[in-house]
Amino acid sequence: MPKKKEIKKASKQASEKGNNGSYDAKDIYVLEGLEPVRKRPGMYIGSTGVDGLHHLVWEVVDNSIDEAMAGYAKNITVGILKDNRIAVVDDGRGIPIDIHPQTKKSALETVLTTLHAGGKFGGQSYKVSGGLHGVGVSVVNALSKWLRVEVQRNGAVYSQEYVRGVPKSSVKKNGTSKSTGTKVIFDADPEIFPKIEYDRKKILDHLRQQTYLTKGVRINFLDDRGDAPFYYAFYFDGGLKSFLLNLVNETQEVQNEFFYVHKTYEAIDIEAAFTYVNEQEAKELSFANNIYTPDGGMHLTGLRSALTRSLNDYARSEGYLKENDENLTGDDIREGIIAIVSVKIPEPQFEGQTKARLGNPEARTAVEMVINEALKDYLERHPSEGRKIIEKNLLAAKARKAAKAAKDTVLRKGALEGLTLPGKLADCSSRKAEDSEIFIVEGDSAGGSAKQGRDRRFQAILPLKGKILNVEKSRIDKMLANKEVRSLVIALGTAISENFDIEKLRYHKIILMTDADVDGAHITTLLLTLFYRYFQKIVEGGFLYLAQPPLYRVQKGKEFHYAYTEAERDRIVKKMGDQGVSIQRYKGLGEMNPTQLWETTMDPSTRLLKQIKIEDAVEADKLFDILMGEIVEPRKNFIQAHALTVKNLDI
Repeated sequence: MPKKKEIKKASKQASEKGNNGSYDAKDIYVLEGLEPVRKRPGMYIGSTGVDGLHHLVWEVVDNSIDEAMAGYAKNITVGILKDNRIAVVDDGRGIPIDIHPQTKKSALETVLTTLHAGGKFGGQSYKVSGGLHGVGVSVVNALSKWLRVEVQRNGAVYSQEYVRGVPKSSVKKNGTSKSTGTKVIFDADPEIFPKIEYDRKKILDHLRQQTYLTKGVRINFLDDRGDAPFYYAFYFDGGLKSFLLNLVNETQEVQNEFFYVHKTYEAIDIEAAFTYVNEQEAKELSFANNIYTPDGGMHLTGLRSALTRSLNDYARSEGYLKENDENLTGDDIREGIIAIVSVKIPEPQFEGQTKARLGNPEARTAVEMVINEALKDYLERHPSEGRKIIEKNLLAAKARKAAKAAKDTVLRKGALEGLTLPGKLADCSSRKAEDSEIFIVEGDSAGGSAKQGRDRRFQAILPLKGKILNVEKSRIDKMLANKEVRSLVIALGTAISENFDIEKLRYHKIILMTDADVDGAHITTLLLTLFYRYFQKIVEGGFLYLAQPPLYRVQKGKEFHYAYTEAERDRIVKKMGDQGVSIQRYKGLGEMNPTQLWETTMDPSTRLLKQIKIEDAVEADKLFDILMGEIVEPRKNFIQAHALTVKNLDI
């Protein structure tokens, strides 16, 4: 592996030769072994932040999952040790330890020190495998300050240790064993990762998903960092049926019996499940070789095509659709569906660096064939379920036509296309979206203060009167008829629904600014629901923020300070001395004059903003259903479950 001095020397030589225009083979510097990973970690794990750190865990777990998918591992244990190291153990076959014919080193060392080395690249070791970038444990080794691997195989125990990707010694035999398996312990390198802090929930969510997708495997999780160990285990014999049950949760279902199929078609393993619920949104999850594909791909296209064709054929054969009736559209079929499709394919072709979409055409054909056959059989065996599904589809079609007619009427009136900005909008003078920001403010009083206190060059103000419509319970035609929502849509400039265009967004910072009380929190939730359901690309693009106005003004004599948390308030009071200190609790933005509002909440140099992100779209979707949906019982259960953890509740 090249040393730092050699790298600097090569760089200096290249710099000295740069003046004469030399660009020959001698000017090309080749990084060997794992050095490229340490120099450009983002190319291999996406980032050196929280996601990249956890990606190290996923890479090691993926190897164990591959053993489980191949039918060899039944148990996997993932642990966070007291010293913040990660340990992953499985009872698979164990990484081979014999000498590799090409590298002339142990196969174990080859796998740990060579990119793109392993049983997944050719050969018959794995028919299918995961691994997000296909580089596996060698990248984990490169980005760990220390790593130890133990292998139980051929009746013996073998081990090897590494420091920043370099083996400390050759593979050692440590004793005998009647078991098989692999144990990897690694310590992420602080030279690479500025903050090494593992998120228990993030790991649990990932392991839960992997257990759903790998039927019959048990995954144990142990967190030993606290005073008492935290233990959790997952085992789902139902596979995607168990996954679907978790997604449905307490949503009101249309079907009594889930559709489920698990079948192999021309070497592609296909597992799919769906059910309908009394909701408008569709929830569709797709996976390829246990990798989540958020942008879908050929396997999801196959599922959608099969559903549309099979349900239309069934509706006609059973007389639900007459001869002159038009077919149900894909949108009609998908309204209210919760569906999961998982394929395991020998040679997956992913599109894009993050592998968000599966590109294999054969996956579409395979899924379509399997779903067509299985759904036909399901509908024949469950005619009452078929009737409920088609009635749900027909209701969606009727609502779609009514909503389209109403929406067209609204649009014809020029509500969105007249290009007339709402009168209540105090726009900024800048016409560059990247420099502009808009504050969506609760009420005219706060709106007045914000208009006076803002910087007119780049800050726009849109006051909203009262609580906007709950869009979770309303179709788009009703939503567009709402004056406050319509004003907001026009101000953003992107249009909505199928006409939405993110390139036309007029502001690259959209800041929700509401009072710090229950009503303000409710309005924020209503606005977040609107953005999540109809402007998700704005959220995904990182354009949506929450303003963080101060909760307190602490004053003693002429000296005063603002506090944004209770802890900060207490520190300020302690510093000032308890005597003669007055504390003002801000509940409304209107309680601040324009200068105070600018200093505390709007000035880019001093304000606090919270960027809204969707870390887990499935969890976010479920939470919006619970909090904002029609059914009361799930919301009641949620409130009861979290009542003791509520902070800043106004009484």
